[in-house]
Order: sequence, then structure tokens, then C-alpha cells
Amino acid sequence: MAIQNITMPQLGESVTEGTIEKWLVKPGDTVKKYDPLAEVVTDKVNAEIPSSFEGVITELLAEEGQTLPVGAVVCCVEIAGDSELPPPPPPKKSAVSTAILNAGVQKKQEIPQPTTAIIASQKTVRQDKVRYSPAVLRLAQEHDIALDQVTGTGEGGRITRKDLMKLIETGNVPTSQVETPSAVNTAVQQSAPIVAPASQDNDTQPATPVQSIQAGDVEIPVTKVRRAIANNMVRSAQEVPHAWMMMEVDVTDLVAYRDSIKTEFKQKEGFNITYFAFFVKAVSQALKEFPMMNSMWAEDKIIQKHDINISIAVATEDALFVPVIKHADEKSIKGIAKEIHELAMKVRAGKLTMDDIKGGTFTVNNTGAFGSVQSMGIINYPQAAILQVESIVKKPVVLPGGMFAARDIVNLCLSLDHRVLDGLVCGKFLNRVKEILENTNKSSTSVY
Repeated sequence: MAIQNITMPQLGESVTEGTIEKWLVKPGDTVKKYDPLAEVVTDKVNAEIPSSFEGVITELLAEEGQTLPVGAVVCCVEIAGDSELPPPPPPKKSAVSTAILNAGVQKKQEIPQPTTAIIASQKTVRQDKVRYSPAVLRLAQEHDIALDQVTGTGEGGRITRKDLMKLIETGNVPTSQVETPSAVNTAVQQSAPIVAPASQDNDTQPATPVQSIQAGDVEIPVTKVRRAIANNMVRSAQEVPHAWMMMEVDVTDLVAYRDSIKTEFKQKEGFNITYFAFFVKAVSQALKEFPMMNSMWAEDKIIQKHDINISIAVATEDALFVPVIKHADEKSIKGIAKEIHELAMKVRAGKLTMDDIKGGTFTVNNTGAFGSVQSMGIINYPQAAILQVESIVKKPVVLPGGMFAARDIVNLCLSLDHRVLDGLVCGKFLNRVKEILENTNKSSTSVY
């Protein structure tokens, strides 16, 4: 008999963790290789964890709703009659833990033995920590929940994520009454005298205030997908120094060209030729000429990507997905339009795969579809830029010779990672996109 570990897979290029949405198996179930074991949600995609072995599930090591890093063990499978498989590796020790252990062995005789009271206290702390899963600890931190005041309904009195969600939904969240660590640290740093608190009636201000619920308010639970999107957006906003620029583009000829072929194209190809396909093609062409825009920050270096893979934002009622058009610079406008159609259909049918969302190098967002005329996008980490294509609107424009005319104008809004990109290269890139679009017309441009 051999026990094999199933770990959290990496479900995307920049994905570092996943949340167990639902277990599809239980201990004692027999599974075959590639059978789905659990549904997982990340900030990029919904996916399933497949079994790498054929055998019997012996243990589930993660709860539904628990978020685990890539590589963490989620469950174990017992394999019968497979002696050639290596045994599961022992848990790795960190360098810090190894150093502490070695120091403890070398100085064992110098360290006084703890008293019975201390030993009991340490055991209590360890037992308390075991009862708190990462999902429980994160919820407690986000909502300032005092876990020692919560009664768990799990096995052995263990506090579960569902226990905390129930408290949050009802608004009956027990908060800690002790002094915050920041206040204690400040007092120590300033060498302030210890003074008894003036009153115990005032609660400590929580890190994240709990919003009161008033009559008529509607509570909307945060889904796993929405939580994952929120975490990725916060990471991008906190880590990436965003800069922004905008450029107006006259797309009168492009609009006339597309409108003249859209009916015939739909009848012939079976899908729409959209304005957005022209924009994605222009961006992919400009990226080829300005490869620095197709780069990523990697701490000690900048990685300039060879492939031009355009991420496009596709929204559903409660989530946002960013599938990828691979090698967009090698595709025609028709080919890009077809991929936009197919990816959008996959998103709305919930059939996106890992391959559909990985490998993006630059994002183009069609904010104009909602009537927006100016916006600043948050960069799709770890990419270096995102371009917002705004709504095409009629504007009076002064033509050569001083005459006024109504023209179709669109704003292109670029958010950039200032660690990777500067205004000069971004300005040249946007100006090249503008040039391509303003010269797109029936006589010079083919969609095939």
C-alpha cells in the first residue's frame, strides 16, 4: 500500500492560491486517474482538481471555503499494489525552523525546563490553533471577530467558516476588548509609563468596521469568485505604481467600413464583426512594434514577452473573467472577431478552461460597450498595462481649412505600471495605435 498526496495545482500563470469551492469525493471513495476530486475557484477561473492516481480517498485535508496556496496538500489517496510509487514526502521545514531546532539541540542543557503551568499553556495554544483553519482566521481578521468568544459547531467544537459567516450575516459579531498591537508597540517604543485604562466601556476600534444593517438594506454574500477578484485587484492597486494617459482617435472611416460589411459578414460567417475586433488587431500590431509594452515586472528583472497574447475582459452578472486571444498579432480581424465571440460564449456558459485564461501579456478592455467615455483601469497583474477602449461618440471636429464636421471619436485610456513603462514609450505606442485606427478603411484594410 502507498499513500499519495494530491496538491493544489497552479491554475494560471500568476495564480498563487485557490479556494476549495466543493468537494466531489469523500473518504472511502474509489477514484480513477483524472477523476475530478474538487471544484476550485481562483481569481482567474473556476476549475476542478483531477486525481493523479487510481485508489481510495483516505483523507480530505481542506474544508470547503478554505483557501490554500499552490502546492499545498488537499487530500490523500491510498494506492493498492503500486509498490513502485515513492512514499509521500515528509513536510518541509523552513530554514528558520531548522535553525531553531539546531540551536535547541546544541543548547539543550542551558535552557531551563518549563514549569507544568507553562507546558499546559503551550498545549492550549497549540490546540486552539489547530481548530482554526486558514479560512476561519482570514474571516476573523477581516471582520475583527474574537474567536475565543465564538462557539463552534464543527467536530470537537471546532469553529468552521460557516459559523463565522452566520455571525457576519446576522450582525452579531463578537469583537475583541483588548488593546490593539499597534497601540502596545507605540507605548513600548515611546517608553510611556504603564497607566490603567480610564474606562472599559469603550471598545477598541476594529481594523475593519462592521457595517450596521438598517431596515430595507439588502445583504449580498460575497461569492468566492468576487472575493478572488477583490484580492487580485487589491494586490495590483497596492503593489503596482499606476500611471495613466488618454488619447482621442478619429475612427470615422473605421465605423463606416465596419457598418458597410457587418450584415454580409454575419450572414457569411455566422457571428458579428465588432468594432472591438479592429481595436484588438491595432493593439496587437502596435505591440509588435513596441515590445516593451508587452512586458512584466519580475522584481530583479523585467521580462519582455515574445508572444503577443491579448487578454480581454468579459463580464457576467456577478463576475469578471479575462480570457486570452493567443498570438493575436498573427490573426486577421476576422480571426480575432471569431475568438472574441467564442470566448464570450464560453464565459457565459461557464465552460472556460485553464488554457483559455493563461498566458495573457496585455489587456484590452471594451468599456465602451457600457457607454463609458473615460475610465482608468486597474492593471491585470502581473502585466504592465491595460488599455480601455471607450464608447465611440459623435463630436464636432475642426477640419483642415477651418470647416466643422461631425466625426466619430473614441478615447483610448491607458493604465501603465511605472516600474516597467515610462511616458515616452507609452505615448509612442498609443500614437501608433491611433495611426493604425485612423487609417482603417474599405480601400486599405481587409478583415480576412
